[in-house]
Amino acid sequence: MIIVIGGGPAGRIAAMRLAAQGKEVILFDSRAEGLGGQCLHQGCMVICAQNDAARACDDARALHQLGITDTAPAIDYTRLQEKMADVQKTIAGVIGAETTGTGVTVICEHACVEGNRVYAGGIEYEPEAILIATGSIPHIPAITGTGLDEVYTPHSLPALKRSPRQMVIIGSGVIAAEYAYIFRVAGADVTIVARSTLLRGFPSQLVTGARRDLAGVHIREETAVVAIEGTGSVTGVRLRTDGNEEVIPCDTVLLATGLRPRTDGISGIALGPDGEILVNERMETSVPGVYAAGDVTGPPYLTPLARREGRAAVDAILGLPRKPVPACVPQTIKLRHEHSIALHPDAEENGTMIPSPAAPGSFWLVPERHTGQSLLMTDDTTGRMTGFYEVSPQSSAAAGYLAYLINSGVSVDAMDSFIEVHPSSEGIIWLMRYCTEKHEDRQFSEEK
Repeated sequence: MIIVIGGGPAGRIAAMRLAAQGKEVILFDSRAEGLGGQCLHQGCMVICAQNDAARACDDARALHQLGITDTAPAIDYTRLQEKMADVQKTIAGVIGAETTGTGVTVICEHACVEGNRVYAGGIEYEPEAILIATGSIPHIPAITGTGLDEVYTPHSLPALKRSPRQMVIIGSGVIAAEYAYIFRVAGADVTIVARSTLLRGFPSQLVTGARRDLAGVHIREETAVVAIEGTGSVTGVRLRTDGNEEVIPCDTVLLATGLRPRTDGISGIALGPDGEILVNERMETSVPGVYAAGDVTGPPYLTPLARREGRAAVDAILGLPRKPVPACVPQTIKLRHEHSIALHPDAEENGTMIPSPAAPGSFWLVPERHTGQSLLMTDDTTGRMTGFYEVSPQSSAAAGYLAYLINSGVSVDAMDSFIEVHPSSEGIIWLMRYCTEKHEDRQFSEEK
């Protein structure tokens, strides 16, 4: 018998794969809403759903401003939350049936781990292997007032049933930017408060593009949060910039201050300085036969990597060879556009950039001169693609394939016979062709 703890991306995929190999698998998940983990219930899927509504509203407003439609819609945030919960319930039912259909026994129970033993529902288990995939939870900063009413984290945000009037988002990363766009479109006066700079660590081109999509959002950088103020409910946030303090009035605060591994109920296993479970290259912990995968092992907190780690743990349990981890991981930030990026470790930030073409999803943005951008990075000597950044309505659809080409060491020359679908808002294909010609010209010059 093998026990998997956590029904999110890492644990669920691992459990199904083990069951497919004939193993008896018990999957413990304490979430009453069903399987799917943070991704379905508080993370990626929630943001995608709300971003869909925000972008549809933005698109309709653009048509209204051009005189094409006679109304400009608004978001009913209460209704949005209600309908989103209905769809989440449907998805949870589908993946629950898929999981049990492979032979996995799913038990809705909080499980604790002590070394190589599992305790759940008053029963002690001593399986042949354990996989811990308990995910992550929001990091709550040490700021006075985080316990006030109307202070939320991405996990508690589903309890917000109305659109805020004045909202302060504390944080500088992807989640802060994505929610700032959503709530700005929903009608809130939004302020982002960043301790350092917005989207620190991302290429400057992406930060510039994101700022454009966040037009109308107040962005306060290099600013410290002194306290969240209010009696019972929040009334404002006290900030300090360059030694000067001020209070920004607000009725809602969102703490988008990062994640931390969820390791409550886990003991007898070595943890890292930030509470993450330490694993080796085979995803095995300090206790033989006990493995961990996904967010519980620390950053980066990305669903595709969690799934991959879950599969890697299964390979180790089954005694299969270890597969190398790709060096280039794609990621998308969903704002007015999708900002997709993937960089190989040896990629340089400079590259060739062009405006993305006007096409479905961006045709009516030509009057705003906001059809997006495309950036391709290549090695001047070999022509090998090393990174890209694409801003377009649906750039995430191609991002995974582009990352695959980069990980495979493909040269732009190999893409010379590639034929794109037309019309398309992706500009990377044009850049591939342009870089191919430049590389061919360079080789021709060297041969002469």
